[in-house]
Amino acid sequence: MAAGINDLQELSNTHAAISKAKTETWHRILTHYLPLYFPEIARFAGNSRSDWFFALLERFPTPGSITALERESFIQAAWPLVGSLVSKARLLNDVYETARSSTALPVAEESAAITMFRMVLAQARSLIRQRKQIEELAHAMLVNHDDYQLLRKIPGIGPVHALTILAEAGDLRQFGHHRQFLKYCGLDLATRKSGTFRGRTKLSKYGNARLREALWRAAQVAARQRDNSFRYKLGRYTERDRHDADLRRKAMTALTAKMARVVHAVIKGGAEYRPFFERPVPGGRTSLCTGREGAQATL
Repeated sequence: MAAGINDLQELSNTHAAISKAKTETWHRILTHYLPLYFPEIARFAGNSRSDWFFALLERFPTPGSITALERESFIQAAWPLVGSLVSKARLLNDVYETARSSTALPVAEESAAITMFRMVLAQARSLIRQRKQIEELAHAMLVNHDDYQLLRKIPGIGPVHALTILAEAGDLRQFGHHRQFLKYCGLDLATRKSGTFRGRTKLSKYGNARLREALWRAAQVAARQRDNSFRYKLGRYTERDRHDADLRRKAMTALTAKMARVVHAVIKGGAEYRPFFERPVPGGRTSLCTGREGAQATL
């Protein structure tokens, strides 16, 4: 409370708890309810934020509830549930044809099992609404926050990642050097020693786990985007073998540490992040190519 981040921490912690509950509910639907009562509908699922999918299932939880209506009647009843999809008519036609050839268990719509299915669907929709409400509240609180705006300029960092960084790290200017911030995140290297024994040097992971996870996820998002140094660095790390999972894991760890350094440099320097390209040059050094892009904070 003295640092002024108590509200941010409550928002961040509640958002994490709701997201975890939503993921568990989503997996329960995918692995239990759908295989029993409507297995073929899973291919229309999309992602866990697709509230229209849960709304459609809540209204039509079984193939029998769909085929009990004529095609036109079903499309008319389901039309407002699907939302503003461009190919809404084709989607609903596909759903109807899928229901006609479904191999689901012949369970009555009024049965207790379907009542429980609908209850879980309602829970999933409620969690989606709660998470969206928290995200809107967090954005309203931070929209005029200078550090929040600087973080949002970094590739891969969205509203939730920025909220988590500010809630877990507070004012990053308290870290005099980026190595201190890396240690706080648990992204520093440590070697276990005992007498003459010397273990492998690896990440300590003694720091803030939630902050480390937020930086890891932000690095993953940045690596999938185009025209930024995170993606280029991932390519340089994995060019030896693109299919080596262990090599890619190590590369993502390096990108997470880079993300932490970028976050610290941007906040401490007070300058907006501007992407740049890193290219190896003879002699083992790295050149920064700043044609149409430059780097305000170099790492």
